[in-house]
Formats: sequence, C-alpha cells, structure tokens
Amino acid sequence: MNRIIFLIISIVISASILFSWTRFTDNGNETISDNGTGLLWQKCSAGKSGTNCITGTASTYTWENALTYCEGLTFAERSNWRLPNINELKSIIDYSTYNPAINGTYFPETTPLSYWSSSIDVLFTAYAWDVRFINGFVASMLKTTSSSYVRCVSGP
Repeated sequence: MNRIIFLIISIVISASILFSWTRFTDNGNETISDNGTGLLWQKCSAGKSGTNCITGTASTYTWENALTYCEGLTFAERSNWRLPNINELKSIIDYSTYNPAINGTYFPETTPLSYWSSSIDVLFTAYAWDVRFINGFVASMLKTTSSSYVRCVSGP
C-alpha cells in the first residue's frame, strides 16, 4: 500500500514539474528565449517590431543580405546575432498548428512563407535551406535570386 501511495505521489510531482516547464520565455525586450536549446530569438520577423510585432512590415532579403543583416544587428543589448542554421530554424516549427506552423504566442505575426537559414545545400551549393512556415516544410532556394524572410538568433 505504501508503495502505491509513493508511486501516485511521484507521478503527481513529476507531472506538475513537466507541465510547469515552458519551452519559450518572452523576455519583454522583443526577444524570446528557447529554454530547450538555449538560443535567443528575435520575437519579430526582420522589419517588424513592438510587443505584438505589428509595427512595420516584414522585409525580404537575398541570402547574402540576410547573412549581412543578422551579423550587423545590434539589438536587445547584443551584437552577436546571426542567421540561424537549418536545424536551429527547424527547432521553432510547431507542427501542431498551421499557417503559420510556429507558436504565435511567442512569435506573433510570423509570415507563413519562407525564412532563410545559413545552411547551404551541400548537393547544390548555389542553394540554401529555408523553412516555409505555412506548414513547416523545409526546402532549398537559389541564394542569388530568391528573397525570403529573416529571423535572427543569438546564442550557443
């Protein structure tokens, strides 16, 4: 009987710890901390700002310009921003939602189109990988002529 009571208490405590953990934290300065990866993300797509990302217009960039934009960004008292690699960008896809396939509470007003990653397609080096947030689809686009949206990242 004591083992059953101990087991029930352990399950309740474990469940409360599990469900109290949140993946993302809004830092209140237009950045989002990813508690799972340790990365710090721009809350808004490049070109947008504000608490709910409704100020401005999301901008598109060629791949080279996207790299330059993120590397030159000084934001939220940081200057070590960069274009995320494809695995980092894929880590914020939320397949439980659609159009856009991203957590809208933490990443509001995300355009459901393509976002650049810094990762080059190794088979076709003129292409770079991107995420299409309409459904979380990953593809590659021609770096020199394609334009896409940008969300910069900082951290590990």
